[in-house]
Order: sequence, then C-alpha cells, then structure tokens
Amino acid sequence: MKEIENLIPHRNPFLYVDEVLSFSQEEITGIKTFSSADSFLNGSFPEFGFVPGVVLIESLAQCGGAGVKKLGFTDGLFALAAIEFANFFKGLPYEKPFRMIVQNLRLNPKLIKQTGIGYHADEKIVEASWTCVRIQ
Repeated sequence: MKEIENLIPHRNPFLYVDEVLSFSQEEITGIKTFSSADSFLNGSFPEFGFVPGVVLIESLAQCGGAGVKKLGFTDGLFALAAIEFANFFKGLPYEKPFRMIVQNLRLNPKLIKQTGIGYHADEKIVEASWTCVRIQ
C-alpha cells in the first residue's frame, strides 16, 4: 500500500489499488480487494455486498495512473477528466480480489488515455475507457 501512496495522491479510504503487479508501455496489471469493513461501502447495495460501479471505474483509473508513474513516463498530477464508456457485467462482492488490466492508448506529458477491464477470477466485471489530464 505504501508503494501505491508514493505513486498517486489518493489515501484511504479513497485509495483503490493494493498493488501494481506488472507494468509496461502497453499494459498495466493491478489488484484490489475491497473489504466489508470499508465504511464507505456500507450503504451501497447493503443486501448484496457489491462494490459500487463508480468505485470500480475509479479503481481502474488509479491502477492505470500508478502504472504510468512506475513507468516514469509522466510527471505531475493527473486527474480523471472524461469517461468515454463504461459497461458493467456482474457485481463484485466484498472480500474478492479485483484484478485490473489497463491498456495505455495514449501517453503524453499532458494527457493519458486508457481502457481497462476488471475481473474477479476469470469473470469480467467491468470495462471502461477514460482520459486523464495533467492539472499540475
């Protein structure tokens, strides 16, 4: 967790990446396990115990940002500026590992465009495409 905090500005309870498992110019892989003890999740789908979709998209974007920082390609502070699309296929239950595979579509000093798919086991949970822009 400390390594991720050195890469992106997010902190608990808004830090949605546990570890970047691999990174390259083309692809970033990371993981996050959301806990039922995470108080910010308690009011969302309380009868089902699912992580909200918006949190999953943020998790994908944070994973992509952390991976880009590990590459050493960009410097500065980037923020989510647009979500081009998002498709949800299943709910992600608490306590289950969320594996993220993020593709780098465009990387430059002012803009990052990525697309990603989030899985639990081999089941696709969500896919999305987004753009982040440098704000500082």
